[in-house]
Amino acid sequence: MKIAVASDHAGFDLKSRIVAFLEENGLAFRDFGSGPGQNVDYVDYGVMAMDSVVLGECDPAILF
Repeated sequence: MKIAVASDHAGFDLKSRIVAFLEENGLAFRDFGSGPGQNVDYVDYGVMAMDSVVLGECDPAILF
């Protein structure tokens, strides 16, 4: 199982904590963004994460 994660600028801090948890527990994930200091709309990154689920590249997605 591979988890897609993505956030807008408002969810970046929470996403970072979840990514750290996933890493610490050896869980596979793909971070679609956003990065620190980026001011973005959630749709830009949410669509990429959800596309990976639809295409079968990732299983669930967690969006912040």
